[in-house]
Amino acid sequence: MTTMLTEGTDPFCLSTPEAARLLAGAPWRRFASVGDSLAAGTGGPSPGYLPLPWADRVAAALREVRPDLVYRNTGTVGATTGRTLAHQLDGLLSFEPDLVHLSCGANDLWRPEPDFAVIEGNLRQLFEAAAGTGARLTTFTLGRAFTVPDFPDFAERVITLNALTRTIAAEHDALVIDMWDHPVNDRPDLIGADGIHFAAAGQAVLAAEVIRRLASV
Repeated sequence: MTTMLTEGTDPFCLSTPEAARLLAGAPWRRFASVGDSLAAGTGGPSPGYLPLPWADRVAAALREVRPDLVYRNTGTVGATTGRTLAHQLDGLLSFEPDLVHLSCGANDLWRPEPDFAVIEGNLRQLFEAAAGTGARLTTFTLGRAFTVPDFPDFAERVITLNALTRTIAAEHDALVIDMWDHPVNDRPDLIGADGIHFAAAGQAVLAAEVIRRLASV
């Protein structure tokens, strides 16, 4: 018999006290998340989990240790790397963050032939500008759970994007939360009803992994 997980029993999740303990002494006071729906934390409900986006969860955990934290999320459903560069970068720079999460590129894959040279160029500009603020940077790689029947090579596209993300992140000392082969990908209820985004259970795991990664520096 399969046991139904909840936020309190999920081995990958963190309780509020656990998250606060891991983030004790965290220096960040201005947290920004920019990019696409992954940056926004778009996702549907999961029984037994609070319906909160991952970035909102991280902000709440940071406020446990830094009550004066200011948080801004401009992640936009459907945003490509080009649109993120054009419509979110100026706002990010004016916000003057000291912690930035940057996730985009997945929407660039939804075309007959993705232009990886353009994707790489846009990502480089985004990471360079974000790093220029002096902020600590974080990013995700995409998980393997999501597939697109219309594009039989979609997994290969994601692998290529993930490789670009890892390379560019390393050049700017960004923390990579690697979700490609995370065990959560094997959960049948990971993807929400829209068939695209991590549901609330996945959002909770994303938040926990970001917190663990931040705690490692």
